[in-house]
Amino acid sequence: MATVRLSFSPAPVHVRTARLVGVAVARRAGVREDLLDEVRLAIGEACTRAVALHRQHGLAEPVLVEMSDAGAYSVRVVDRAPIEASIGLAVLDADQLANESLDEDDLTTGVGFALLAGFVEDLQVRPVDEGVGTEVRMVWPVSR
Repeated sequence: MATVRLSFSPAPVHVRTARLVGVAVARRAGVREDLLDEVRLAIGEACTRAVALHRQHGLAEPVLVEMSDAGAYSVRVVDRAPIEASIGLAVLDADQLANESLDEDDLTTGVGFALLAGFVEDLQVRPVDEGVGTEVRMVWPVSR
């Protein structure tokens, strides 16, 4: 059982690194080759969402990504934005999301859940256990 932890400042440029590391760990963990694109997209979307939330709220705290191959391959992405901010735009309908007054970061957090649900069968989004923030947990099966 191995765990890899990354933390990075909330800047979009670091999302690519998280995706690359996440796919490398998934491959080593035994995630099927045909699921690796899904892993890449999901990690990228979850990290992009976390970065957008940090930027919206002026948070300098790092985004945390934790990958583990204990049993299945799981990835946790933790942001430190208020939970209300994390889920607020997720409940908007398509007409509201098309509102031109929403900025790019608002749209990123608003459609993030829908995209993640399309990429990942085993997806959980919940408040963090300690402090303020949201944890996005994604799990993929492995074959060993």
